[in-house]
Amino acid sequence: MACLSRRWVPSPDMLSGEHLSHHHHHHHHHRIHGGEGVFGSGDGDEGYSKSCTSLPSSAYRLEKVFPVYAMCGSDPESASVLDGSDPVWEAVKEEAKLEAEKEPILSSFLYASILSHDCLEQALAFVIANRLQNPTLLATQLIDIFCNVIMHDKDIQQSIRLDVQAFKDRDPACLSYCTAILYMKGYHSLQVYRVAHALWHQGRKVLALALQSRVSEVFGIDIHPAAKIGEGILLDHGTGVVIGETAVVGNRVSLMQGVTLGGTGKGTGDRHPKVGEGVLIGASATILGNIIIGEGSMIAAGSLVLKDVPPHSVVAGIPANIIGGLHEHDPSLTMKHDATKDFFTK
Repeated sequence: MACLSRRWVPSPDMLSGEHLSHHHHHHHHHRIHGGEGVFGSGDGDEGYSKSCTSLPSSAYRLEKVFPVYAMCGSDPESASVLDGSDPVWEAVKEEAKLEAEKEPILSSFLYASILSHDCLEQALAFVIANRLQNPTLLATQLIDIFCNVIMHDKDIQQSIRLDVQAFKDRDPACLSYCTAILYMKGYHSLQVYRVAHALWHQGRKVLALALQSRVSEVFGIDIHPAAKIGEGILLDHGTGVVIGETAVVGNRVSLMQGVTLGGTGKGTGDRHPKVGEGVLIGASATILGNIIIGEGSMIAAGSLVLKDVPPHSVVAGIPANIIGGLHEHDPSLTMKHDATKDFFTK
């Protein structure tokens, strides 16, 4: 059972942070999604045939630095060595080691959350399970749920990496991959949604809704498990985001806090917005009904959108009206919100 099933190829700027520059020397270029992201999908039969356990040991032994406790258990049958590189996971581990050296008080936390695990999938399952646990929904149960879904789903394995890359590239408050993996509730909520979405389509709707409810309670982010969300997504801050059951969100979309993709009443059927690729939705924007938000458009903060938005346009106001067009193909990547600036046309 593989941790990774596709060939991940780093780009030259994959690990561009100064604190990692001395750890990585060989980077190759392969971009997807219009220039953002660092992964080549490859054909399935070219992917990794093995899953992951610990890679060759570093210059010093980890057990001399990190106390061994609270390690996430793994299925022995899923343990083997990657036959290729996973640059995101390598970066996360290096960042965790450096952070432990700078803040020894966090060494146990960093070991339990990152360094004791064999791959990104296991570490992520451990982190989000421990954030969502309660007395009747135990962390061990949640870890089993998350691992059983993620380790069998190639699309989720790709999405968790493209999402963390989106957080690091677009959110200036996200200092590293490790920051998103460990602390950012927008990222955590998105990955739990991905697991719940898979469970929903497996017919395990009660469990999917239980996960949605728990995420809403803990993080204040409410994403229905039946919604369809692409990859390379940023939920910046995340607080108050609501995404309804029949909503569709394309690839490379950025949503700020307080965004609502909602319906217009108690009617059933297809009743939520369809957001195209590369869209930037500002803080507290409300988009209601089965309407289309064209690709590469920008919704200004606080807007109320009740009708279709053409591609590559800027809308603002209550109700929202078109106030201009965009020079940029994907405003979600540049995160430029100020509609008074010269990056859009009137």
